[in-house]
Amino acid sequence: MILIGQYDSAFVRRVGIALKLYGIPFDHQPWSITGDADKIQQYNPLIRVPTLVLDDGDVLIESNLILDYIDSLVPAGKRLYPQTEPERHRALHVTALATGMADKGVSLFYEKVLHKEMSQFWVDRCRSQIMTVLDKLDADRTGRDTPYWFGEAIGHCDVAVACTLRHATEAHPGLIPMDDFPALQAHCAKLEALPVFLEISQPFVAPA
Repeated sequence: MILIGQYDSAFVRRVGIALKLYGIPFDHQPWSITGDADKIQQYNPLIRVPTLVLDDGDVLIESNLILDYIDSLVPAGKRLYPQTEPERHRALHVTALATGMADKGVSLFYEKVLHKEMSQFWVDRCRSQIMTVLDKLDADRTGRDTPYWFGEAIGHCDVAVACTLRHATEAHPGLIPMDDFPALQAHCAKLEALPVFLEISQPFVAPA
């Protein structure tokens, strides 16, 4: 397998971490959607990352769909989502909030760098959405006393939240008052100290 994209993307990073946690070997091509657009478009006409090239040449795009495929490669008991309800749909909900927030962080960044005159309405809306998601996630995590979000083992939602928060704080310095979200701050700090998070990591690099 070949994973295409840079690890400063929350979406690429969560796929890379999942592959490592599952012990699935892969090659990494840290191509940028700006500097390496032509290379990426050979595999993904949308020029988006992550893009996963399978051993048979088939190509998967979009992080949630890629992870759905990756999950199918391991026994049910080892998958990073709970396999029973209601925990499964609750974990999917947490993950969706995190990835939705990541989308807003990307949208807010491009609004700032691509437009000579920012839409203050759009900036305020993105900020409001980000802060509201953080409130929800912090409250949810505060109500849990397990090492990870849904038990004793790390899950996809843990990875998604940590990757999203890392991207948001680096792409938007000063945007998030982390002391206002102590449960998230502690949870993500613990995750970022894990060997797999240290290995699958890249400081945010603004597109040229």
